[in-house]
Amino acid sequence: MSITILSILLGIGGMFGWGVYDFLGGVFSKQIGSFKSLFWSQLAGLFSIFILAIALKSSFNIPILILILSTIAAIIYATGYLFFFKGFEKGNVSIVAATMNLWAVFTMLFAFLFMGQRLTLTQTIGVLMIISGATLASIDWRSLTNQKFQLSLGVKETIVGAFFFGIFWNISEIISEKVGWILTTLLVKLGIALFLLLFSVIVKKELGLRNSTPSIKLVILFMGIIEVTAVALVNYGLTIGDAILITPISSALSIVTISLAVIFLKDKLTKIQGLGIAMAIFGIIVTAL
Repeated sequence: MSITILSILLGIGGMFGWGVYDFLGGVFSKQIGSFKSLFWSQLAGLFSIFILAIALKSSFNIPILILILSTIAAIIYATGYLFFFKGFEKGNVSIVAATMNLWAVFTMLFAFLFMGQRLTLTQTIGVLMIISGATLASIDWRSLTNQKFQLSLGVKETIVGAFFFGIFWNISEIISEKVGWILTTLLVKLGIALFLLLFSVIVKKELGLRNSTPSIKLVILFMGIIEVTAVALVNYGLTIGDAILITPISSALSIVTISLAVIFLKDKLTKIQGLGIAMAIFGIIVTAL
């Protein structure tokens, strides 16, 4: 199997993992709060990847420079999520989700400018189709037509979050190439959990799950496992391929989230959203040509 095809498949794995994670987060985090959902799912992901690292007998001989880069990457990733959730609090969910697709654009821009990565003309067309399609699919066009919200609300915070994600994936690629995908994922998850714990102490956020039902706790655990799997797959992809190709495919996660909402929540798709999903899927196919 060629590196390009494998990179695309790993990007698709990340897309499905994050799509499921966002769907479950949107459904269940309202019951316990977005910050609790983020913290406990990230902690569950940390323990999952730690167990995997032990099972695979991974070496924990980590250079100091990598520890420093991992700490920076974790802070950047967690900060991106905090801005993302802030955007959800202030703005329309569909507009915020569509705006967050910019993280792939930022990742590609940084990879192009600072890491010398390039795409073929066909891959460039495919990537543009993926990002455009995911954006079309994410927007609630019925609300847009009825003008029930202001586009400016939450967008500024979301763009900042997307910028942080764009920086993160380029740093993560550097780390992955040095110590491998398992250690990269483990170090970043550890850093995120510690950062969110410290943040909760500073802003006095309640983290307890005592009032949550066992089913909610199981869902949070599953969210953590599925999200860390997505991160691990993309990190593995970065060890063999380039961020400029893998991350835009992963960023099409909104088509998975929307599809799950249609299947399980009986949401209705507009024709434009359907066109966006079809465009993103076709874009993924084009990148493999």
